[in-house]
Amino acid sequence: QVQLQESGGGSVQSGGSLRLSCVASGNTSSSYCMAWFRQAPGKERERVACTDSSDTTSYADSVKGRFVISSDNSKGTLYLQMNSLKPEDTAMYYCAAIYPSFYQPGICGQTGYEYWGPGTQVTVSS
Repeated sequence: QVQLQESGGGSVQSGGSLRLSCVASGNTSSSYCMAWFRQAPGKERERVACTDSSDTTSYADSVKGRFVISSDNSKGTLYLQMNSLKPEDTAMYYCAAIYPSFYQPGICGQTGYEYWGPGTQVTVSS
């Protein structure tokens, strides 16, 4: 059993920055994929960024060059640094994770995430 808890959301003006955090606790392991998803009003859920235990990262085209995903394994914490925020970034942001028995290339996909946090709201105004 793994629990994920996001924090750091809030309301900012366009062009501003926020850093989201996700603390993982419980039966975590050294092999993992962790990702940030977002769900905007009236839109489908999308994966915005992911990172795995080999430090491979991937970003949605809509956030490349603006968002950075990182982790602090000693704290069991995942981060999403969001810069140059736009109104279209407004969404509920969720942390998600997979903990396989061992690492395999391509572990981070679009689906198959077993654990999810309750989400944190990000609102960007113009």
